[in-house]
Amino acid sequence: MRRTALAALCLAAAATAGLTGCLPGQDKADSTPKGPFAGLTGGEIADRAVKATNGASSLRMKGDVPDDESGGTIQLDMALNKKGECAGTMSMDGQGKADLIKTDDTVYMKYDEAFLRAQSKGESKGDTDAVVAMMAGKWTKMSAKGQDAKDIASFCDLGTVLAGAEDVNSDATRGRTTTVAGTPAIVLHEKDGKDRYTLYVATEGKPYLLKVVSTSAKDAGTIAFSDYQKPVPAEAPKGKVLDLDALSD
Repeated sequence: MRRTALAALCLAAAATAGLTGCLPGQDKADSTPKGPFAGLTGGEIADRAVKATNGASSLRMKGDVPDDESGGTIQLDMALNKKGECAGTMSMDGQGKADLIKTDDTVYMKYDEAFLRAQSKGESKGDTDAVVAMMAGKWTKMSAKGQDAKDIASFCDLGTVLAGAEDVNSDATRGRTTTVAGTPAIVLHEKDGKDRYTLYVATEGKPYLLKVVSTSAKDAGTIAFSDYQKPVPAEAPKGKVLDLDALSD
């Protein structure tokens, strides 16, 4: 059960696929586009968005990504930074919720009963009931350097999540202007073979990436990016915390 949950979190990095799955080439838009980013091609705007997003020290990711292992969908809402801290929630196919915090060298997680039961399918009723009784609604902790937590620790590092999203050399085409959560944005369209990606880039302030929509057969989903440069609320839980490393010794 726990390994499945950890793997699910790591797949959230697929949200950046729209930044790295681009084909080099020339933009097909007007050579002298007007409006926001006047004079820039869609590819040039996308490259600026990648650079700005990579330059952020922290951000928040919220949306849906596929889980190849289960064939389901992961819902996540996570703030993370380049210090390796993160805080947020995740769910699998809307079945329950797990809270996650990583600070210093410790990963903290809290699962509700619905999440634990959904992730324990295939286990005996007795084993599942025992896990629920021990863990439901309680904070747990693991060493971030341990085998069971190292994948989550990597996901919580914004630098790792965005790794490889540099020097894109995008062939994006310009689309319409719109707003994303109240922020003015321009829509960009990219393709990689049969896969299609729609990127939304802020037109005011730094050209941060605001949203990626992927229709890729492998990693279809939507991720919104917000809270750039804001502190990540990664504080160790108060009160009693169940030490999973001690239980496994």
